[in-house]
Amino acid sequence: MAVLSNDILSSTLRELMKDEVDQLFKISPLLKHLQTNGGVRIVDGGQKVDQPVILAEHSSITQLSSGYEPTNLAVQDVLRNASFNWADYVAPVVITKTEELSNSGPRAIVDIAEARLKSVMGMFKREWEKQSVAGTSAKMTAMLSLNGGSEGITTTGVNFLEPRANGTGAQINTVGGLLRTTFTDLENQYQDAASGFGADPIGILTELFLNCQIRSPDTMPDLILASPTCYKLYKKGLFANERFIGEQTLDGGRLALAFHNAMMYVDPWLPVNTGDEVISAYVLNTKHIKAIFDSRANFTMGDFQKLSGYTSRSADVLLRTQLCFDHLGSSGVLGRAEA
Repeated sequence: MAVLSNDILSSTLRELMKDEVDQLFKISPLLKHLQTNGGVRIVDGGQKVDQPVILAEHSSITQLSSGYEPTNLAVQDVLRNASFNWADYVAPVVITKTEELSNSGPRAIVDIAEARLKSVMGMFKREWEKQSVAGTSAKMTAMLSLNGGSEGITTTGVNFLEPRANGTGAQINTVGGLLRTTFTDLENQYQDAASGFGADPIGILTELFLNCQIRSPDTMPDLILASPTCYKLYKKGLFANERFIGEQTLDGGRLALAFHNAMMYVDPWLPVNTGDEVISAYVLNTKHIKAIFDSRANFTMGDFQKLSGYTSRSADVLLRTQLCFDHLGSSGVLGRAEA
C-alpha cells in the first residue's frame, strides 16, 4: 500500500472541504444566511473586537429667526465601544495506523478522513447555531447568544435580544460591555403573542416588523428565524395568499417563506426559555448583527501530524468566533407564539 503523506492528505481534504462540509448537520439558517448575505465580519487576530456604537446626539440645533442668534456649540462624543471577547475552539480529525492498514489504497484513507472532517464540521456548525440562537450549547459557552432571556442560557445577562417589553426599563442586560439601563437606545423590539399567534399571525408579525423597521437606520430586517410551531402557524395563515422567494432558495430545496422582504426559516433550536420569556422567533436585521471570525481560524483545518506516543495522525480544525452588533433596535423578539 502506498503511503499517503501528511502534506498530500492535508491538501486533499482542504479541497474537499469546499463541497462536503455542509451535508451532515442540522439546518443552520442563521449561519447560512450570514455567510451568503454579507453578515460575516473577518478580523485578523487581536485579543478582542471593538465595535463603535452611536449612542448620543453630537450637537444641538439652533433655530435661526433673525440670523443673529448665537450657534449652540455644545457638543459631545457620540461613540461608545461595544467590546466582544473571542471564543476559541478546536476539534481534531484523527486517523489511526490500524485503520490505514485495514483499508487498501490512498483513496480509502482519504474517504475515511473526509467522513471524519465532515462530521467535525457538522458538529461545529450545529453547536455554533445552537449557541447563537438558544445559548444552550454545553461546548461553546464562551460564545454570546441572541437569547437574552434569564432562563436556560449559559452567560446570563450579557446576550443580545431580550424577551421583555422595550421602553419600560425591563431590558437590563449588559451587551458588549454597555448597560441597557444606562443606554436605553440599545433596547431591542419585542412583541408578545401571549399564546394567541394562531389567531392573527400576520397582524402580530406585522406589528413587530414595523417596530423594527421604524428603528432601522438604513435597511429593513431581512431574516426571521422561527420555531417549527410558529412557522406552521404563519404558513397556515398564508394558505390563501402567495409569497415569492428567490430562485437560489428554491434550488437549494429549503422550505422557506417570505414576510415582506425578510426570509423566514425554521430553526431547530427554537423555541427557547420558559414561562413569560419564551422566544418563538427572531426578526433580525443582519446588516447590524454579524458573526465575527478570525481569518486564521474560520473553520480552518491545519496540517496532519503524527501524534507523539500514538500510532495515529491528526489535524486540528480551528474556530475563533463571536457574535457582534452595532445596532439592536432594528431587530426584535417574538414571544410566546407557540399557539
